[in-house]
Amino acid sequence: MKKKLFYILFAGTSLVACKKDVLNTAPLDEYSNSSLWTSKADANAALTGCYSGWELGDNILYDDCISDNGFDQFPWEGYETFASGLATPSNPGVNKYSYTTIQRCNWFLENVDKVSATLLDNTLRDRMKGEARFLRAYRYFVLSQVYGDVPLTLTNITTAEANTITRTPKATVVDFVLKELAEIAPALPVSYSGSDIGRITRGAALALKARVELFNAKYTDCITTCQLLMTAPFSYSLYPNYEGLFRPQNSNNKEVILDVQYLQNDNAEWVLGAMLPNSYGGWSSMAPTQSLVDAYETKNGKEIQNDPSYDPLQPYKNRDPRLDASIIRPGLYHNGGYFDPLSQGSSDLVGNNNASPTGYNWKKYVADLDDYNNSAYGTDIWNTGGSIIVIRYAEILLAYAEAKIEANQIDASVYAAINLVRQRPTVNMPVVTNALYPDQASLRTLIRRERRVELAGEGLRWYDIQRWKIGSTVLNGNVKGCLNGSVDPSNGNLTLIPNSNFVAGSRSFADKNYLWPIPQKERDINKELSQNQGY
Repeated sequence: MKKKLFYILFAGTSLVACKKDVLNTAPLDEYSNSSLWTSKADANAALTGCYSGWELGDNILYDDCISDNGFDQFPWEGYETFASGLATPSNPGVNKYSYTTIQRCNWFLENVDKVSATLLDNTLRDRMKGEARFLRAYRYFVLSQVYGDVPLTLTNITTAEANTITRTPKATVVDFVLKELAEIAPALPVSYSGSDIGRITRGAALALKARVELFNAKYTDCITTCQLLMTAPFSYSLYPNYEGLFRPQNSNNKEVILDVQYLQNDNAEWVLGAMLPNSYGGWSSMAPTQSLVDAYETKNGKEIQNDPSYDPLQPYKNRDPRLDASIIRPGLYHNGGYFDPLSQGSSDLVGNNNASPTGYNWKKYVADLDDYNNSAYGTDIWNTGGSIIVIRYAEILLAYAEAKIEANQIDASVYAAINLVRQRPTVNMPVVTNALYPDQASLRTLIRRERRVELAGEGLRWYDIQRWKIGSTVLNGNVKGCLNGSVDPSNGNLTLIPNSNFVAGSRSFADKNYLWPIPQKERDINKELSQNQGY
């Protein structure tokens, strides 16, 4: 939600008695409904409450830790519990089973028409309803993607009703989400100005629709939706500087379709501190893996195993520029010095408290720490403004290309979309052509690699693993980090030891892990909730 719209609703009030993470709501009290809906300001305050917590930047940034892109070294944060195949209903590790936003939106939608038309004109009312319906649809997308079948409720329900509701088939939930997004899009503006920047736009509704269609193998529909976003009235484009795309002063640029916005002190983001290396006062909670680093092509546009010029003892030379723009790696110049997780005496030495267990840290959003030093975005990395991107235009281009590939509608537009992403001015990777990638199989390999490196650290890799059914391949075995050795503090030069990769942990994956367990605490409350197979 826009930084200037403070989350004033549902904080210490009795307007909605939704217990966090539980589909269990007490009836709205009589005072709230009899006194609230008397002005445009009341409706706006209620809608602002719907935005509170609809998505969290820390969820997005941590979510790569449940994939082969990242590793979380702190057991109490729960991500490695799931990633290691140890999740159980009693200890799921990560819990996304929350109906709080859904119930808030249901309440808003049931009551906003109580504000008279003289105080809230129908055009604005329809727009506000569209925003609430989007937020509700987004949460149902997350729930259905993670848990499969989930209860679908579109009205406020009593505690007794909440405790007896059953799970709705995932296909029905997905159909509802897609129908909602298609219906609300025309009522939403293409863009906003002033204090309204950050509200849900028409493009956000269509972009989420495209993501849901891709994730559920509705390829023809996805192609059509992406084409809408690639033409007028939309004017999305790739931000020229890949690293700069994630800096706070560049929020709301033309690549960003949907984000979560923050304001220091009032609605601050803390997670950037958790990303940082120990030497910067961070926790290294989200550590990129060697597997991810190896996915980046060489500057020649080849996979490392297929490029004779690649030197495994100088592994970061002549690589896709998105590697150094995304990951703080041994020998990289960052924050006034060369990052050193290898040398004795370094506070970032692998094994030290709060140092990365893989020798890698994320760089997105923290490429320049001065952005958060006596600036508009804060003076404390644990209390910052700025925004965390949820959907951006590069994802739409890659979704279009993938949907065309999977639908076997391969034409020049597929290569053009991929090359737009690869040839961003600060990336400038070699173009891909029909001669290099002539068929569906080779293009499928390319687009999956391209999604991984372009969207690394943005919380989407798990969903790709799930829908491509590659968990048994990529989430089994040791989680490796960088090679051991040393870093020259004067110039960042590396001296590395062959076959000496650090090992952060070990993982095991079973087919049941494609869905998460329904938390036992939810089933204790609602005896009608069934459990996913295998749990």
